[in-house]
Amino acid sequence: MARIELKLPQMGESVAEATVTSWLKEVGDTIEADEAVLEIATDKVDSEVPSEVDGVLVEKFFEVDAVAKVGDVLAIIETEGENEDVKEASEESASTAVETEKEEVNGTSVNELEDNISAIKESVSAPVADFNDSERFYSPLVKNIAKEENISLGELETISGTGKDGRVTKDDILKYLENRGSASSTKPVSVAPEPTKKVESQSKPTPPVGQTVQASPVSVNGQDEVIEMTRMGKLISHHMVQSVQTSAHVQSFIEVDVTNIWNWRNKVKNEFQKREGEKLTFTPIFMQIIAKTIKDFPLINISVDGDKIIKKKNINLGMAAALPDGNLIVPVIKNADQLNLVGMAKRVNDLAGRARVNQLKPDEIQGGTYTVTNVGTFGSVMGTPIINQPQVAILALGAIRKVPAVIETPEGDFIGIRHKMFLSHSYDHRVVNGALGGQFIQRVAEYLEAWDGDKEI
Repeated sequence: MARIELKLPQMGESVAEATVTSWLKEVGDTIEADEAVLEIATDKVDSEVPSEVDGVLVEKFFEVDAVAKVGDVLAIIETEGENEDVKEASEESASTAVETEKEEVNGTSVNELEDNISAIKESVSAPVADFNDSERFYSPLVKNIAKEENISLGELETISGTGKDGRVTKDDILKYLENRGSASSTKPVSVAPEPTKKVESQSKPTPPVGQTVQASPVSVNGQDEVIEMTRMGKLISHHMVQSVQTSAHVQSFIEVDVTNIWNWRNKVKNEFQKREGEKLTFTPIFMQIIAKTIKDFPLINISVDGDKIIKKKNINLGMAAALPDGNLIVPVIKNADQLNLVGMAKRVNDLAGRARVNQLKPDEIQGGTYTVTNVGTFGSVMGTPIINQPQVAILALGAIRKVPAVIETPEGDFIGIRHKMFLSHSYDHRVVNGALGGQFIQRVAEYLEAWDGDKEI
């Protein structure tokens, strides 16, 4: 019998870890080659890890909600054939302490080494306190430290995280413990009240800026339906609240006449699809123009890091897409300013299509520098979108409508039917002032209205 390691695969250059969300196979189950063994998640993307061989699942090394790093051994699959040497998964994924043990095993019996590995494995997989009542994500390591130090859920919620998306890291919780109860601490920590306690509704003063507002209790009667939020829903909820608390949101609006684009697309869309095998929607046209405008205003393509502004070299456009389950995902068009209209259409259609069937790769939702959302898909004429952190601006495209409008000509003004839409620009007023925010969408509008109706595809 051969024992084969099932490892967490590389999922993109910027993706280093993933959370195990469910096991599709249990120990003892028979598995076929290319059959999914477990499901994993990185930020908003869910994906499956398939087996490369036929065999039987004999060991699992990560529980649901545990975080694994790329290259970690997730499971062992036993196959028919000659026996092969397979490292214990705990040697690679439990801790670097095991690696130290391996370097010092000269003269140590195999049984003693296995005992050491087993002890380390047990310490890593030991049960941790249940923090599932929180909508915030905590790694198993952070949960273990919190349990050992008797940190309650309410207290853990008060710790500021420096990890991705505000996640509390090992260094964050250890730093907190160093200052816990110290008289030299400059900012005492207030423990949030237990969420299960019912409090009477009363008028409350507005909390200071930056302080988290404690949600009022919700009463539930027997006729109400309680629906558990999905993992993605919880992530989106956390990201949106974080963005509003981080950025000073300001909006600018402008109405645009897109009659030239409307007529041009109707004229060329059939030929385009016949030649390129792709549908030509309005989205790639808008994305190409927005990328062009960002080159005109590079200070809209930035992020904020404390008191520093990070000016991004690449223009990576996020394209918000609605999913069948009602959630939202934002695939990213990398180096959007380098794509012609054909390339942009192919990229937009590919990302949108795979987003709807949950086939995006983790790296394809990373690295966005500016986001576009099409609120007009559902008939909205305008919106006030929330900035996708750590970006500083987002543009909402409203529905295209036929409206009566004043048309100016050398012979005089007259009323005619035009195709118009609203652009809604949300931007971070910490670093983007009204002039830049307004000039940006004004330039987008100018490019849209100047579209060449005789343009060749």
